[in-house]
Amino acid sequence: MSWIDKLVGRSPIGPMQEHMRVAVACASQVAPLIEAMAKADNEGISIARREIDRLEHSADELKHEIRSNMPRRLMLAMERRDMLDILDCQDSIADTAQDIAELVDQRSMHLPSTLKDPFRALAGRVVAACDQGQRVIDELDELVETGFGDREVARIEAMISELGRIETETDQLSDTAARALFALESELGVATVYWHQLIIWIADLADYSERVGNRLRILIAS
Repeated sequence: MSWIDKLVGRSPIGPMQEHMRVAVACASQVAPLIEAMAKADNEGISIARREIDRLEHSADELKHEIRSNMPRRLMLAMERRDMLDILDCQDSIADTAQDIAELVDQRSMHLPSTLKDPFRALAGRVVAACDQGQRVIDELDELVETGFGDREVARIEAMISELGRIETETDQLSDTAARALFALESELGVATVYWHQLIIWIADLADYSERVGNRLRILIAS
């Protein structure tokens, strides 16, 4: 290996993009998980959990590979620490999706009728936020290739702003879901706590996606 190869190493951008794709695939499985909960389908819940576990394991392997192979000095417009911060945000998406699936499966959580629509609406916008986060990360290579050119920066900033708008919608939908949940508090009893945690974690998926975009926005501005 030449000295320049040792200095630069393999570009982490492609692996970072692949990691984000796997993390978003984890989050996308929350939608079929919710559908299984709505149908009181324990087998469907188990299937969704197994798929999320598989994807989360793949994300972990990619994360460890990226961390191990990322050179200490990058000949990029981005610092190693910045790339690792973005990677951590991406990984939180996969980890949180796994937390959601584990809780639902372990407690065999079936959606009460009045919670079905609020949970479906929340999950739908959360997945949209994660998809938008992936679109942002997919622009990383173009951003570097253009040397942080004005046109590409403006394009990414618009995409990040759209991501923020979607995340705000998920905040509103999580509030709607929480209000519907608390209307059932006397019926659900102590289980209300677990249902509320579930709402928080589902909304967190969109929040972590927004953090990916915001971290990139800081890099662009610096």
